[in-house]
Amino acid sequence: MAPVHVARLEALVSIRRVRIQRRARPAHVLDSLHPVVSRVLAMRGLDSPPDYSLRQLLPPRLGGMERACELLIAAISDDARICVVGDFDADGATGTALAVHGLRALGARHVDWLVPDRFRHGYGLSSELVAELEQPLPDVLVTVDQGVSSHAGIARAREMGIQVIVTDHHLPGESLPPAEAIINPNLSGEDFPSGCLAGVGVMFYLLMGLRTRMREAGFFDRGREPRLVQWLDLVALGTVADLVVLDENNRRLVHHGLMRIRAGQCLPGVRALLEVAGRNLRHVQAADLGFAAAPRLNAAGRLDDMRVGVRCLLASTETSARDLAAELDALNRERQSLQQEMQETAEQQAQELADGLDGELPGLCVFDSRWHQGVVGLVAGRLMERLQRPVFAFAPAEEGADELKGSGRGPDGLHLRDLLVDIDARQPGLIKRFGGHARAAGLSIEKNRFEDFRRTFDEHVQNIEFPGETVSTDGELSGDELSLETAEALADAGPWGQGWPEPLFDGRFRVLERRVVGEKHLKLRLSPGGQGPVIDAIAFRAGHLCHRDLPDPLHVVYSLEVNRWQGRVMPQLNIRYLVDETGTAND
Repeated sequence: MAPVHVARLEALVSIRRVRIQRRARPAHVLDSLHPVVSRVLAMRGLDSPPDYSLRQLLPPRLGGMERACELLIAAISDDARICVVGDFDADGATGTALAVHGLRALGARHVDWLVPDRFRHGYGLSSELVAELEQPLPDVLVTVDQGVSSHAGIARAREMGIQVIVTDHHLPGESLPPAEAIINPNLSGEDFPSGCLAGVGVMFYLLMGLRTRMREAGFFDRGREPRLVQWLDLVALGTVADLVVLDENNRRLVHHGLMRIRAGQCLPGVRALLEVAGRNLRHVQAADLGFAAAPRLNAAGRLDDMRVGVRCLLASTETSARDLAAELDALNRERQSLQQEMQETAEQQAQELADGLDGELPGLCVFDSRWHQGVVGLVAGRLMERLQRPVFAFAPAEEGADELKGSGRGPDGLHLRDLLVDIDARQPGLIKRFGGHARAAGLSIEKNRFEDFRRTFDEHVQNIEFPGETVSTDGELSGDELSLETAEALADAGPWGQGWPEPLFDGRFRVLERRVVGEKHLKLRLSPGGQGPVIDAIAFRAGHLCHRDLPDPLHVVYSLEVNRWQGRVMPQLNIRYLVDETGTAND
């Protein structure tokens, strides 16, 4: 097993040493596109320029659609009560807001909504949440981004005379809950061409199908038919935030959501979230949704109550949206501060464990009684990225509780949920509850079993060979290509995201100047190979490297971006990684 040395624990937060693998250069070009964009898109398998027209959107033909629409049309016609039950992350919040906006626009007069409390109810439509429904009870419950595993909660709702429609995108278990209708592109036997829809995307498709059937039934003969595209900003935000694969259909949805935001045609809440993060709407990219708007929504679900996030997205005025966005921004700052404190404690524990093992860590389990259960996943993820080993971080389920909730993150080469299945099979009773997938998993254990779990976890991972971190790049850009024109063309060619990676390039540069900006970021002036134009570069949260010896030339992986600052517009390299020169870069 390759050792994880103590030196790997230093604070290289967003710039790490990696091996690189260059994508194969394509033999063909895509006509009418910038040469670099043509090359990048061809490397991703396209043989013609992408067509993001909404006319090419997949039609709303999913299993369960007919029955769900039948129930909702009856509810709208009968003036029945509908309750939308979402989830406590950004996908769930955007999907909940979309459902409320859309159902009301389609004629439903009594639409309420609620979101489970992460700490009291846990995930999904639990029986406890159903028991807390206020009178008068809803006639129909519609889940968003959850429900396919909520057997007990749905059974309880049915006993109370409530019809349940599930909209979800998560993988189902061995059996399905007793809902009246289930819409999920990942159900067994479902032939919908895109299983990558986020929860908000599934809800958008339900609204599309519902509007079509209402149109066919003559509901809009005497009134204006609502335009669903007006809420594509919500679909874009939730899709990017949930890190679902941006297949062609999802890219189409995100593209049009971004176009609406840039045109100023977004909801007040979406505008406020971006503006409170300092983003200029005219130049918003998918990354701004994922790294600026989404964390502020998620902070509410992690630390407090996602209801404030949904209220922001439902706000009807700019003033109320700004007030709610400011509240979310404050929660996000609190989350950042809390995460930093937890991160420092976790790193100290990791250092002590590494010292006791002669600098080698097969994996890492950390716990502190002061930690917050809503943030442990972020701590585990940051440590996993830097160590390239599986990490579990635990916090008390609630103050004074004898139960711990843990969140795990794993690198390539390990299926984290399968690991927990194996541990549970070999040591029954050690884990109370668990779930997850390949790269992320969650579990609950008794507090006094933490050391037992850590020991068992170490035994399971100590002989696993992890390949280390390898990053795919789109090759090298010439000096002439390091231009504002190229940067703008790459930005316009998006959206980029999960499964459709943003263009990353690698190259060697002479470092002409370096300094620290914003107290912790490394600002550089670089020259490609000592020749060609000088270009600015930034390495976020890498200011500690300013006074260290760096290789000459410096081999880095970077994205080429447009930097807008104080009225100036120029190209800039965003340095993501240092290249391990012992690795190979294959053309």
